[in-house]
Amino acid sequence: MPEVIFNGPDGRLEGRYQHSRRANAPIALILHPHPQQGGTMNNKVVFEVYQTFVRRGFSTLRFNFRGVGRSQGEYDEGGGELSDAASALDWLQSANPDASQCWVSGFSFGAWICMQLLMRRPEINSFIALAPPANKYDFTFLAPCPASGLIIHGADDNMVPEESVATLSRKLASQKRITIDYQIIEGANHFFHEKVDELTTRVDAYLEREVAALENAP
Repeated sequence: MPEVIFNGPDGRLEGRYQHSRRANAPIALILHPHPQQGGTMNNKVVFEVYQTFVRRGFSTLRFNFRGVGRSQGEYDEGGGELSDAASALDWLQSANPDASQCWVSGFSFGAWICMQLLMRRPEINSFIALAPPANKYDFTFLAPCPASGLIIHGADDNMVPEESVATLSRKLASQKRITIDYQIIEGANHFFHEKVDELTTRVDAYLEREVAALENAP
């Protein structure tokens, strides 16, 4: 997984990128947890989900938000991080101009940024949000939510109550022309300790089903 450096809105950003050998391969961008709470692109959940997309034949990018690792800049309360994610998607698309699909995924804080990016970029076909912090951040911008996707949460998450994520999922699922697959992992905390294998199994199963469905859509 080669290291890449690309230009962001506030300086250079550091990433890891795996280019698919498949022609017209789909692309995926993976976003990490909160930069001020130890979140990096090397977080175990982020890394394993990245690997899951790679095994599915995606050209896949994960990167450090501004101020994390070797990425330049300073934490910006989410606004700058959203701009970083948009720049990362620009870079990924420039490396894959004929990509058949575009996916975004985020874990915790990264899920909040992921969903905002979804609203900005109509070319995104689907999303995977892991432990979205629905009790801490405003998700009302998802009106309407522009794409179907997968939300996974831990039943024993003591940082983000499951009820708050269930409420978010129901609101999104009630909208027309999209489908929200909301899955709960029993015994999982916010960081999916000892449950990462089950998490990636569920992500992989969703990709197997939905990539094919998007390819066959009229």
